Amino acid sequence: MNSSKIVAIVTGVFSIIIAIAYLLLVQIIDFRGEMKPAPISEAEQPVSIITTFSTNS
Repeated sequence: MNSSKIVAIVTGVFSIIIAIAYLLLVQIIDFRGEMKPAPISEAEQPVSIITTFSTNS
């Protein structure tokens, strides 16, 4: 077997391992349940500070 065939086989195996790991990760994230947004009523409202500068001429 020449070295280019070995590199191709190793690359293919590595690619399959990455694909399986990705599918497992997606399944684990999906298993956690429905993603719900944070409730708006409990979130702190941003405080706006308005300052006015007056110039006397």
